[in-house]
Amino acid sequence: MFLVGDLFMPPTGSPAAPGRSSITPPAAVGSGARLVIGLLILGVTAGLVGIWYQRGQTRRCLAFYGPGAARMVTAAPVVELWTLGPGAEPGVLVAIERADVSGAPGLVHLRRGLVEDNNFRWQAGPSAESGRLPAESWDRALVFADPTTGRPPVVLVIDLAEASGGAGEGKGAAGSLAMVGRPGRIGLGRIAAGLATWLSRQP
Repeated sequence: MFLVGDLFMPPTGSPAAPGRSSITPPAAVGSGARLVIGLLILGVTAGLVGIWYQRGQTRRCLAFYGPGAARMVTAAPVVELWTLGPGAEPGVLVAIERADVSGAPGLVHLRRGLVEDNNFRWQAGPSAESGRLPAESWDRALVFADPTTGRPPVVLVIDLAEASGGAGEGKGAAGSLAMVGRPGRIGLGRIAAGLATWLSRQP
């Protein structure tokens, strides 16, 4: 038995009735394309701003370490902590203890902190911090290596001298950091307390 209404209902799967086209109007297609293009432009702009900001935060550290060494500090697969002591000859230091800290908790944050300008104390011109310290001043060394590249490791020596610094710098702010094979040294500023704490927790 058929109802009158059934005679006017197109069967399932049949083409849509005339005048009810399922094709999206050109105006709607254009709006969607403009939205996608706008999102792409926004993403590229945000990426460029992020790169510019990050470069501004690390400019001095990149100049101090050198770009290649800075990449090693942030990404080298092998990281060792050396305890330094006097060698057989005056003015020569040797590693009296070595520990692999590649998987140590907090290392990721420490790597990032070591390449951020605001964590250090910088001098505008020539100062005592640009000169050399006695060899025995350096307590520890962080060594960043990538055996797959054949490049020499990056060795950062650390002086954890404890003295009262300026306001907000706190204990250890008078310490210094230098890179073996590169001239000069920089003062441990905001990173001093966190670095000392992290080092004290290592074997």
